[in-house]
Amino acid sequence: MKNILGEGWEVTPAGGATGEAYLAKYGDEKLFLKRNSSPFLAVLSAEGIVPKLLWTKRLENGDVITAQRWLQGRELKSHEMKGQMIAELLRKIHRSEELVKMLHRLGKKPLTPDNIFEDIHYKYDQASIQHPEVETAISYLQDNKNHLAFAEKVVCHCDVNHNNWLLSDEGHLYLIDWDGAMVADPAVDLGMLLYWYVPRNEWEQWLTSYGTSYTEDLHKRMYWYVVCQTLYDIYWYTLKGRNEETAYWLNFLTELNRTAV
Repeated sequence: MKNILGEGWEVTPAGGATGEAYLAKYGDEKLFLKRNSSPFLAVLSAEGIVPKLLWTKRLENGDVITAQRWLQGRELKSHEMKGQMIAELLRKIHRSEELVKMLHRLGKKPLTPDNIFEDIHYKYDQASIQHPEVETAISYLQDNKNHLAFAEKVVCHCDVNHNNWLLSDEGHLYLIDWDGAMVADPAVDLGMLLYWYVPRNEWEQWLTSYGTSYTEDLHKRMYWYVVCQTLYDIYWYTLKGRNEETAYWLNFLTELNRTAV
């Protein structure tokens, strides 16, 4: 990585699940480097959704290195997620035709309830993970997956955890870590965000800031996708042997099962 930048640069890992992200420093100059980022990054940068993309370089081995401006800022706290800035940025993302066009060009097929259910059912079957609450949830998904028709497909981030929202010291909000982005029903993102961070009595107000209205149909779609995401979390933490996190999401699933819509 240092060979790309030249003499004098200090390069250190920047964390993250993939281990492909780095912080490069030269005096007061800082860059965020990533190996083999998706070409999608250029569109996100142009739309102001992620920090500015400065350059892209292809290595002799075929790897592609991208450099973005390193911003002074911080991740959002859980209690900040119900703010209007979040709703407005997510609305911008979901209404961007350029983002949808780029993912289509990259070969991304729209995510459907059938695709998701089949994947979840396969994973749990192969891993032989059994739990009464999981079985209840999977039955619900199967019984309701054919009642979620929604014509509009947008680019969904699919991991709107508060750790992925970056507020710069200049007050600009970004949504980072787009490796899992898909073309899907906007209820995928909306459900996660509202169920995780916004009190139920504030949903209508939050959705107004986002640019839509609360309906029973939207609620049902959000609920279905949140159940899916919770099952994915339980599956992942179970395989990793992280019992505390598994127990947390099982409790969360229990509450979801009690409030099925």
